[in-house]
Amino acid sequence: MMGQFENLLFEKDNGIGMITINRPKALNALNGATLSELDALCDQLAKDNSVKVVIVTGSGEKAFIAGADITEMQPMSAVEGRNWGKFGQAVFNKLENLPQPVIAAVNGFALGGGCELAMACDIRIASEKAKFGQPEVTLGITPGFGGTQRLPRLVGKGRAKELLYTGDMIDAAEAYRIGLVNKVVPPEELLTVAKGMAAKILSRAAVAVQLCKAAVNEGMDMDLDSGVAYEAEVFGLCFATADQKEGMTAFTEKRKANFTGK
Repeated sequence: MMGQFENLLFEKDNGIGMITINRPKALNALNGATLSELDALCDQLAKDNSVKVVIVTGSGEKAFIAGADITEMQPMSAVEGRNWGKFGQAVFNKLENLPQPVIAAVNGFALGGGCELAMACDIRIASEKAKFGQPEVTLGITPGFGGTQRLPRLVGKGRAKELLYTGDMIDAAEAYRIGLVNKVVPPEELLTVAKGMAAKILSRAAVAVQLCKAAVNEGMDMDLDSGVAYEAEVFGLCFATADQKEGMTAFTEKRKANFTGK
């Protein structure tokens, strides 16, 4: 099923939801209309139990998302700029906090808002042709969609500051070396690898996977004692699921578990 969007494509296939940012002539740049559509789609996905894993990619071969739409930003006042940043942040927070795991399949340029969107996903798989960067300082602005916050959390303060202050672009190999991406694959294998990882996640106990995501996301903003206390709660919740009974029974019976997501 394709979603009815102008700037996005959305399809569901056997539990995997595929979002494609679809403005290839603008290198998939994020304008207000595209962000609004992504916002609405995240609301739909949060309630859609038939989608267990989400993949986000960009259309065409050149770009994942080349950034936010600069022509739209250029005339903004300070208040308008602040509101634009807050809107983009809210949409990316929704994406980050979807119950389902989200895999970014980064096929080309992931710059500015594109890098920020990829960082809001749980896992990043990059094509060998992908390029990453936060070039905002070359435009007289800071990142506004979470880049100053998610980048240091992913790659450490020192490396993040270098990328933020220089505005330099890095290739996929360097992104992998600093921990920004999980793996790098040939361009023609990108979606196959992303779908393969999604299928592997799909084969696991869905409630347990979603609780793992919640525990990591919540716990990263807590001190360790609070984080492990949160973990004990979600760990306990798993014992209320049919999948826990099935998983442990299958283990003791030396057979493959047949999870139902309940």
